[in-house]
Amino acid sequence: MAEINNFIKTIMESDLESGRVDTIATRFPPEPTAYLHIGHARAIITNFELAKCFNGTTNLRFDDTNPVKEDQKFIDAIIEDLKWLGYTPTNIFFGSDYFEKTYEKAVLLIKKGLAYVDDSTAEEMSKMRGTLTTPGVNSPCRNRSVEENLRLFEEMREGKYADGEKTLRAKIDMAHPNMNMRDPAMYRIMHVTHHRQGNKWCIYPMYDFAHPLQDSIEGITHSLCSLEFDNHRILYDWFVENCEMEHTPHQYEFGRLNITNTIMSKRYIKQLVDSKKVSGYDDPRMPTLVGIKRRGITPVALKNFILGAGLSRVNSTIDDSQLDECLREDQKMKAIRPNAIVHPLKVIITNYPEGQIEYLDCPNNAENEALGTRKIAFGRECYIEEDDFIEEKPNKKWKRLAKDVEVRFMHAYFVKCNEVIKDENGNIIEIHCTYDPETKSGSGFEGRKPNGNIHFVEATTALPAEFRLFEPLLLDETEENKDLDFMERLNPNSWQQFEGFVEASLADTVPGTHYQFVRNGYYVTDKDSREGHLVFNRTCELKSSFKVQK
Repeated sequence: MAEINNFIKTIMESDLESGRVDTIATRFPPEPTAYLHIGHARAIITNFELAKCFNGTTNLRFDDTNPVKEDQKFIDAIIEDLKWLGYTPTNIFFGSDYFEKTYEKAVLLIKKGLAYVDDSTAEEMSKMRGTLTTPGVNSPCRNRSVEENLRLFEEMREGKYADGEKTLRAKIDMAHPNMNMRDPAMYRIMHVTHHRQGNKWCIYPMYDFAHPLQDSIEGITHSLCSLEFDNHRILYDWFVENCEMEHTPHQYEFGRLNITNTIMSKRYIKQLVDSKKVSGYDDPRMPTLVGIKRRGITPVALKNFILGAGLSRVNSTIDDSQLDECLREDQKMKAIRPNAIVHPLKVIITNYPEGQIEYLDCPNNAENEALGTRKIAFGRECYIEEDDFIEEKPNKKWKRLAKDVEVRFMHAYFVKCNEVIKDENGNIIEIHCTYDPETKSGSGFEGRKPNGNIHFVEATTALPAEFRLFEPLLLDETEENKDLDFMERLNPNSWQQFEGFVEASLADTVPGTHYQFVRNGYYVTDKDSREGHLVFNRTCELKSSFKVQK
């Protein structure tokens, strides 16, 4: 796996050396309101791997303080995603576990004169907040007595007020240069059923208030988040200090990682599913973790991609082709390399005995002898790739089959095309060839040199298969399409489907099995695959087809 070396690791080393902390404790705090995507993977991998460097701990904490969109299916999916990535949280917590403690700390702030109940609407509070160049205006409710605020806050909890009728706000400074410090909301009223707490609560803490308290309660030492929370850090520290928390966590921000041709927005991802532009959240073209897993990206490849991109204090963009390269690097010595024909062309070997099938030794992976060997069938009828044949050899660079040209069928014999059969429209439907029985692979034949080496699948033992080939779902922004809506930039060729054949050794393949199909690319068996109808998703090509845009 890629080596970890970034500025947060340096901070952790310094904090341990100085004695600020005696252990490293991180957390991953997702909202259970959606499926995780590749952007979340960066946060997961960063938190777990950094803690692992120092034998520290990492909690999974579900930020379930907004019950409107939360769902158990997302909780289950997130736990499964972490399991797939190979991570076991030290603890699994829920933000709602701390509702009572959070409420007590809100009461403490009221008693200290640092919080008040506001009757203003959201629109009124927004107007009173001011701008970056003008100070805010104090709410008419700001000078309520401690006693009145305690009573009103208790009545909020008891459900005496409607949604939005009252809000608990921190009393800080309406003229503060940081807008987040201008009396931010701490609690809002929502009469909805919570997925874990039921109807016990009708007031819910805001993220900026709940999160630092949760970090403190759990003993988190390094609270890692994206750069957009940089100007929230001062408020994070204010709540920790003024709520008199025993443990003082520190927040550290890192830049976002953008990936070309990749959707990184939960809203856009949901829009794709709702509009049925994709088959679901686990569509192999989707950037969700369930989607890229189904496409065949491995946890090792994803980790190396994320860690290889580095971590800094600035936002950065990495080309999506790098993820494919990480997959190739991970699988080149692991994947078995069977023969598969995506675009089949029938070959009849006219001088081979009818009804005879012979089985030839073939390495499972030519670069890794430890994966052993298997037998592949050879007979009178075979399939080759359409692209491996051309009627007339165009030039000396053509190293595949053509009329009156001889090639080796990999691990089999020399085969020469003698006749091309076409339909009434002039399309090639099959070719007739002869083979030389003296040229069997491994026989020591040292005669003439073939014009190339191509793979094949014996026709009578071949298994029908569906191949799904993918391109990026979203076309990257260019000068020509920059004014187009997100949905208008979808790639019409993002999903292509072909019917072909694989060798018989794949009869018992199961979903999630990885292969490198000889000369075709890296594939994985799809969940739709079943006996009699095998389905394979292409994870990536053998070599990058990415071209730099000029």
